[in-house]
Amino acid sequence: MITANFNSTAVIVFLAFFVLVTVIGFGASRWKRGDLRELHEWGLGGRQFGSVITWFLVGGDFYTAYTVIAVPALVYSVGAYGFFALPYTIIVYPFVFAVMPKLWRACHRANHITAADFIQGEYGGRWFAAAIAVTGILATMPYIALQLVGMEVVIKGLGISGEVPLIVAFLILAVYTYASGLRAPAMIAFVKDIMIYIVVIVAVWLIPSKLGGYGAVFSNADAFFAAKGGATGITLKSTQFTAYATVALGSALAAFMYPHTMTAILSSGSERTIKNNAVFLPAYTLLLGLIALLGYMAISAGVTVTSSSDVVPQLFNKLFPSWFIGFAAAAIAISALVPAAIMSIGASNLFTRNLWRPLVNPAMTSHQESATAKLFSLIVKFGALIFIIFLPAKFAIDLQLLGGVWILQIFPAVVFTLFTARLKLPALFLGWAVGMVLGTGLALAQGLKPLYALSLGGHTYPVYIGLLALIVNMVISFGLSAVLPSRGRPQTSVLRDPDAVALRD
Repeated sequence: MITANFNSTAVIVFLAFFVLVTVIGFGASRWKRGDLRELHEWGLGGRQFGSVITWFLVGGDFYTAYTVIAVPALVYSVGAYGFFALPYTIIVYPFVFAVMPKLWRACHRANHITAADFIQGEYGGRWFAAAIAVTGILATMPYIALQLVGMEVVIKGLGISGEVPLIVAFLILAVYTYASGLRAPAMIAFVKDIMIYIVVIVAVWLIPSKLGGYGAVFSNADAFFAAKGGATGITLKSTQFTAYATVALGSALAAFMYPHTMTAILSSGSERTIKNNAVFLPAYTLLLGLIALLGYMAISAGVTVTSSSDVVPQLFNKLFPSWFIGFAAAAIAISALVPAAIMSIGASNLFTRNLWRPLVNPAMTSHQESATAKLFSLIVKFGALIFIIFLPAKFAIDLQLLGGVWILQIFPAVVFTLFTARLKLPALFLGWAVGMVLGTGLALAQGLKPLYALSLGGHTYPVYIGLLALIVNMVISFGLSAVLPSRGRPQTSVLRDPDAVALRD
């Protein structure tokens, strides 16, 4: 369990901060008091979070432990291509500003808790909403597992091996999420984000000063990739342009379709809160760019690893004192707890509202609804833990890439429904099904890689599979809707709301 590079000082600092967030997690049930036997209180925090809380909460579930580990690891491995996360986060916030206040209003008016609730309210029936829910849960499960991967990496960097620390950490997470619901990650997100900002600011200031400045960092990285050859370098190759652009665009469109980001949005207290956050959340993009630079710094520092996921811990172990290593490890580990909690809550809301209640127990009370969601949140976290313990982390990474392809297929139903009444349920259902099958098939054919080589006019363009599947989905959804006979939307439809004109403005 304890390896040769065990760092006792770092472990003590790490445990101190972990205990701090555990206390905060359990105490969160008393914050902004509400009846946690109601699902909208447990699963959405009572829909009362203001701009500051929402800013930390959205940042907490959007910028995760795996982001801090994986983005520098990708930059370390392939260079400039690893920076695709920057344009992706730049694209996503105008989308949030334009779309998410409309979705919040529709869901708030009709007391919807999930995106699938919204779809059922707009089109009626149970099965398409159930398909949306299943898609969200499938896409979320490997995402939770990746948070475990991030935590496992930083614990190993402290000199502790084995699964016992991971199991203990997630048992604690499971208990306080069960007790406090969304209030727990919302409160912990304050601590998490402040710690991450401190770690990154110190790192980007101090590490280059130890390596001869940023000029030396980029020069060393350039020489490293030149020697490595292939499609790597500190600037993009021409063959990477379409891959870079389509992955960035596809990721941006998918980002706020995930249950955890949707949950954070729907927990906001008002439309204005969401718009305010869309304006100020790009501060996290700056943070992400600085995090990505750690990949180049690791190259310049001469860090060598067998797994690229170990790059950040090994860089910190090489250049920082023990106490700061422990602080940084705690910041990254807490960055796993916050999104994992929100992800499990989002998946639980979908299971309870759109699978269990309509298909199994339509007569369940609101208190039974909350109890079912709490139980399923435990099952989801336990499933992710088992996944990581018994299967290689590579499977979680591959499935998360596939999860991005899947979650994109709910985009037409969720987003375009807010702007037009012309879409028909059969068309959307068929478009979703074809998109899921096509995206999954192409990904499996590529060995669960996210890109497909599209041949046009004698040239080959690598394109993100999720975006290809989405385009086919949209063609079917709009094309078939145009020829199907019109049927009125249910009375709960947002487009039947007397204020719908204002909503569409």
